[in-house]
Amino acid sequence: MGTLVASRAPLGRQLRSELRWIVRRPRTVIGLSALCLVPVLAGIGLWFAVDGDGAAGPGLAAIVSGNGLVLPIFTLFLALPLLLPLVGAIWAADGLAGESQHGTLRGLLISPVGRLRLLAIKSFGVATMTLFAVTLIAFVGAIVGAVLFGGQGLLTLSGNTLPFLDALGRILLTIVLVTIQVWGVAAIALAISACTEHPLVVMAATMAGVIVSGVLGLFSALDWLQPYLITSGWNGLIDVMRDPLPTEQLWNSTALAGCYILIGLSLAAMRLATKDS
Repeated sequence: MGTLVASRAPLGRQLRSELRWIVRRPRTVIGLSALCLVPVLAGIGLWFAVDGDGAAGPGLAAIVSGNGLVLPIFTLFLALPLLLPLVGAIWAADGLAGESQHGTLRGLLISPVGRLRLLAIKSFGVATMTLFAVTLIAFVGAIVGAVLFGGQGLLTLSGNTLPFLDALGRILLTIVLVTIQVWGVAAIALAISACTEHPLVVMAATMAGVIVSGVLGLFSALDWLQPYLITSGWNGLIDVMRDPLPTEQLWNSTALAGCYILIGLSLAAMRLATKDS
């Protein structure tokens, strides 16, 4: 009688299956649709801030008039403090805590997939959907900005205008930088998700951490702590709107987010190594 040998499914199939599982959830469709409204509402609000005769009003309206490629960058910064971390936390919560709540995680843990491989698949799903969400906001923002404000370049905070291709490069750079920041938050959410079977706990704890981090960064007495807060580098991302491009703040914030990614995934792996249900 032959011996049954457990075999692993191809990695590509597992990754595609994880993405399909995320995309088919109603909350994913609702969340992505809500994110698309951010650049639309921001663009309409800024359009009304422009005087009827075409002259720009105060503030950001003065920059965005005739300079629609500013809108995708502006909306990404607008969504970064709360909306994008919330979306990342939702996908991280469903990845492990959601599976545990529905009783399917135990089956995955005893399957021949391997626990580190399982975490890698879940992390891939969260990372890919986060990148898609950030890119979607920028894409919709670019279209809305072009329709409402026009323009063939990007007026920087330094006062000069970048040509169209360079402007697209700045938008792509912003997408990458913002995505890495959200990955840092989502990695911590994955670590929390590995410790509970309640997705709402993961989302609440993650968003509480983001909010507390932002509040702590406001106190000058805590200057020694601010370099370690994940939100401390978010304001520095505005440097993508300067020319020439200063890289110190961008590099520091990206390196800090990378540390959070490493810490979060390491904690999640340690928890999954001993988890039995």
